[in-house]
Parts: sequence; C-alpha cells; structure tokens
Amino acid sequence: MTASTARVTAVDTYDIRFPTSRERDGSDAMNPDPDYSAAYVVLRTDAADGHEGHGFTFTIGRGNEVQVAALDALRPHVVGRPVAELCADPGSLSRDLVGDSQLRWLGPEKGVMHMAIGAVLNAVWDLAAKRADKPLWQFLADAEPAWLVSQIDFRYIADALTPEDALALLRRGRTDAPERAAALRAHGYPAYTTSPGWLGYSDEKLSRLARAAVAEGFTQIKLKVGADLADDIRRLRAARAAVGPDIRIAIDANQRWNVHEAVEWTKALAAYDPYWIEEPTSPDDILGHAAVRGAVAPVKVATGEHVQNRIVFKQLLQAGAIDILQIDAARVGGVNENLAILLLAAHHDVPVCPHAGGVGLCELVQHLSMFDYVALSGTTENRVVEYVGHLHEHFRTPVEIRAGHYRAPLVPGFSSEMHPRSIEEYAYPDGTFWSADLATADPTRPTREGSPA
Repeated sequence: MTASTARVTAVDTYDIRFPTSRERDGSDAMNPDPDYSAAYVVLRTDAADGHEGHGFTFTIGRGNEVQVAALDALRPHVVGRPVAELCADPGSLSRDLVGDSQLRWLGPEKGVMHMAIGAVLNAVWDLAAKRADKPLWQFLADAEPAWLVSQIDFRYIADALTPEDALALLRRGRTDAPERAAALRAHGYPAYTTSPGWLGYSDEKLSRLARAAVAEGFTQIKLKVGADLADDIRRLRAARAAVGPDIRIAIDANQRWNVHEAVEWTKALAAYDPYWIEEPTSPDDILGHAAVRGAVAPVKVATGEHVQNRIVFKQLLQAGAIDILQIDAARVGGVNENLAILLLAAHHDVPVCPHAGGVGLCELVQHLSMFDYVALSGTTENRVVEYVGHLHEHFRTPVEIRAGHYRAPLVPGFSSEMHPRSIEEYAYPDGTFWSADLATADPTRPTREGSPA
C-alpha cells in the first residue's frame, strides 16, 4: 500500500495486568493493594513501512476491563482513517472523539471515556513520531509553533490562554532550543523517585531504599502518607535520617484528607522539612487546594495526576491553588490536551513536575517534560519527573536513569510499545501468567468482576 493511500486497518485492545499488590508495590493510603494495569491499544495499518501506533491508559486492577470497553467504543472513529492525514493532524481525531455527542454524555471530557480518548490519541502520536523517524519529544520540539497551536482545543480555556498567547510562548521557546536539545542529550532530565516510599514497606526497607536512591544520584524522594499520623511521623523521621538534610522529601496523601485534616497533618509533619504535599484533598476541589496552600506554606502544594482535564487545571492556576502542577500522560485527552496544560502552566509561570510510575507512565511522560524544556519553558529549575522502578522491562524502549536523570530517548516514537511476550503473558484473564494463577487462586480473592473466585 502506498503512503498516500494507507489506512488504519485495525484497533486492537488488550487488558494487561501485573500482580504488584502481592509485594505491596504502589501501596498508599487510598490504594492499599494496587495491581498495576494497562488498557492497551494498537493501531495497525496497511502502510508499507509496517509502523504501528501503541498507546495505553493506566489503572490499578479491577475495572481495567471497563477501560478496555471504552477503547473498543472508539474503534469506529479510527478504522479506515488515512494514515498520512491522521499523522499530519492528530487534532482532527481529537475533535471527533471528544465531540461524539453520545459518548460525550459519559463525561464530558473526564473519566473512563476521556482516558480512552487519551490512549488512542497517544497511539496516534506514537505512529506519527515513528513515521517522522524521531522520538516524540524531538518531534514536538521540532514542530512549527503554529501547527502545535492547531492541535489544541482552546474551548473553555480561552479566558486564561488564547491561541495568540500560546503561539507567543512557543515562538519564544524556540530561542536556543537546539542548544537545550544538545544539553538534554548530554545530561538528561532531572528525576525523583517514589520507590522507597510505598506505604506498605517496612521502616527498614524504606530507609534502605532511600539511602540507595541518594547513592544513585537522586536529589529528591517521595513518601506516601495519610493512613496514620504516628506512623507518618515515624516514617518521615526515618527517611530524613537516612538521606540527610539536603535531599528533598516530598509527601503524597493521595486525596485522603478533608481540607482541615490536610492542614493539620501537614503541619504535624513540617518538622521534617517536606518539600511538597501532593494531592492533599480531592483533585476536584480547587478552593480546598487554595486553602491548604495558604495554610501550610512554606511546604508547597502539588496536584494533577487525577485532574480530569485542562479546564480544572486552568482553575487551579487561576485560583493560585498549587505551587507544582503534575501532568499525567494518560489521564487526560492525550498529547493534545497535555500540550494545552503545559502551555497554561508556562503562561502562569508554575513549574511542571509530572506524575509517573504505574505501567509505562515514566516511558510516556519523559517525552512531554523534555519537549517542555527544549521548546517551551526552557528550564529544568525546580522541575523533576517522577520515577518508579517498576515494570519497565515490559517495554521495547524502557526509560534509562543515570545519576538521577532520565536519559533522552533516541528511538523514534513515544516509548509506548510493549513486548509481545509481555502482552501474551499478562493479558487478563487468558494470558499465560493469569491462566495459571487463576487456576490455583485463593477462592476468597476478588476476580475480574470483583466477586470471589
């Protein structure tokens, strides 16, 4: 099939789950036993180059099949699309997916349906970057500012960021961009690690992993908090003793508290110099975040991994409710909407420190931060990307961390492609791992439908 006539021929979906709950990996005050999972999508084409687009959204186990069903609902919008047109204008598909009036009713622009849209669009960007023979961060950084602006939906945010504002920011960001790209390739992008801080870990494991993180070059770690104040004080004391006074320690409550609890709890932990308190209350509570921020300074307030869309981010910024904005590569409507959020943050001069971890979130979001540095904000000052050392081996081009920095990906695409053998093994419930596991399962353990096996 010629490049001009090639079309998307299939949208294949997979329910991928990993049994991370068994070692308490990923455990926090709100999510004590997550099984890290991905609703995974592959766009296949009849193009002669053989390229595919890979994308996914992250869940934590039960309900992943609901997310896959949402992906399946988008298939009619994608199959048959001309590949060249799709990659030249991913925004056209974004507008069609977000604008489907019947599916929109399930949001609008939030929740399972919006996450599915993000996964499909991320797969399109993966395909476009592969066809351009560039890693996604470079593909975005090299793009013309006017074209990037055309990929953004300014509806509902034009009171805070106009297309003209965005174009000016992107044009300004091009100054010295080649030099920053070279510096990125040479030195990487700063990272911090959450690996020591899962709530289910013992104090000994926490301290050991915290010391190891510092030895590996990280200058910031993060601890989960919010289940028990006495435990949090003890754990934060242990972490501070392990890393010393000069390493930043962020704390993360994962939405556990009411506003007054967030203030009281954060003040109780302030003696151990936490750098930020993350998700202190509901991610939808803009005024609640503003109240917490006003009460706990100089501890900073960070949020974003569960923020539904650009509109809520706009309000958090307008209200002065956050010190740190945390994008997530798979929560909102894909690269297109994350471009809008990065531009909103740059317009308000608020640093972006993305959420990562999970399944493949590190692989994805590194590209967005690297684009932000090279072609938008132009700085890494007080900016770090979260790193968690889980499940990278399942990806063809896993992240590489060196001296506490993400190395710049060089392989074309979005780093989103999983190994076929991992899909075969961990597809639920019929993959080789789960088939064997479910055959010998504890009858009291919840199954896919949430009832006893």
